Amino acid sequence: MSSRVNASYFPQAERVAIFGGTHGNEMSGVTLVNMWIKNRAEIERSGVAVRAFITNPRAVEKCSRYIDTDLNRAFTPENLRPFHSTASGDGLPYEVQRAKEVNQIFGPKGSPDAYDVIFDLHNTTSNMGSTLILESSTDYFNLQMVHYIKKAIAPESCMVLLNEHPHLKYATTRSVAKHPVGLEVGPQPQGVLRSNIFESMRAIMKHALDFIELFNSGVEFPACSVEVFRVHERVDYPRDTNGNITAMVHPHLQDCDWEPLNPGDPMFQTFDGRTIPYEGASPVYPTFINEAAYYEKQQACITTRRETLAANAIRKISK
Repeated sequence: MSSRVNASYFPQAERVAIFGGTHGNEMSGVTLVNMWIKNRAEIERSGVAVRAFITNPRAVEKCSRYIDTDLNRAFTPENLRPFHSTASGDGLPYEVQRAKEVNQIFGPKGSPDAYDVIFDLHNTTSNMGSTLILESSTDYFNLQMVHYIKKAIAPESCMVLLNEHPHLKYATTRSVAKHPVGLEVGPQPQGVLRSNIFESMRAIMKHALDFIELFNSGVEFPACSVEVFRVHERVDYPRDTNGNITAMVHPHLQDCDWEPLNPGDPMFQTFDGRTIPYEGASPVYPTFINEAAYYEKQQACITTRRETLAANAIRKISK
């Protein structure tokens, strides 16, 4: 009785999308989605319509992160205002036009008509392994799903990054959905396809779709707890007065995503070999360490704090 009293109820997840190519040079998502567009048998599940979709086709064609601006930062209220005429998109950055189109197809963002779940597939050059990215600590549907995935792929690990920081959260492509889920798998160089990274992403998507099918069939998922790493701070490289980088990620930090960084630990190394330590007051867990795409964003890594979230039991709303 108590599990039902504390349960959260959600409608059946009838429409699910899998996005690849939000960044056109992140090849696992691009390749998987193109494969599923040609043959969707692998992603078909009872009781749910699953759509595979290339979000930034021009960037995919050029094998570049984007054409004019980052599509994964473009889903702001200002950008998503509808066109007022057929010519009103002229002169807008390509990704802003594309954000409007994606929002029309899978949204509108924040509306009852939006897709139930969107998975946005990404690769990183950082040594992050498999990482699911959530945008809310109270979306019990997503928390239960990542709990299911983590159990299903064990003993392989899958981290959970929680990005609901009030100042660091950004307008992601997946945010159009009621339940947005990002998936980062690395390390994989830009424009390169690695079989182990590809297969890790593929396996996680299989279990995610299995969860949705089970939920839709009426399976109740009991209350659980999920370890997450909550975004704390973005850390830039040391720079001179002209904005030029003056130090690199320290070799003791490089490739050490998710490992604790304690006050005084080496963080950066200047070009003449001097160590710059971490000066925070308490341990943090860095990730996206030395991500190639984040040099332009003036970001050497993000720091996180580890915590455990409690998720209510979830059940499907009976029709």
